[in-house]
Amino acid sequence: MTPATTPRRCPCGTGLRYDECCGPRHDGSAPAATAEQLMRSRYSAFAVGDAGYLLATWHPTTRPPSVELDPAVRWTGLDVLRTAGGGLLDREGTVEFRAHWRSGGAPGGQHEISRFVRGDGAWRYLDAL
Repeated sequence: MTPATTPRRCPCGTGLRYDECCGPRHDGSAPAATAEQLMRSRYSAFAVGDAGYLLATWHPTTRPPSVELDPAVRWTGLDVLRTAGGGLLDREGTVEFRAHWRSGGAPGGQHEISRFVRGDGAWRYLDAL
């Protein structure tokens, strides 16, 4: 196996390979079924540098005109702390998480409670509480 074909673990922390987890969400072949899946796929989009996916999954009422990703930031882990709603039959949900990163050799993190809404069958990131 060459490095280009070596399976890599998904950055979102499920333990699955990227091409079995968030990869299909990023390429549009498998949309997120729950708010947590969308949150995990958005974290992975930061990790793999997919700004287009971040914009595409942002609710149009709160979406910025563009997203600039810092190439010096390396996302190193995700802890999902709590979810409320956001299931298969829900129209809204929240996901509390802690994301870990490194930049310039120094560790950092972000703690957030994200709100998600579903419309037209698709989950979208709305905002953070």
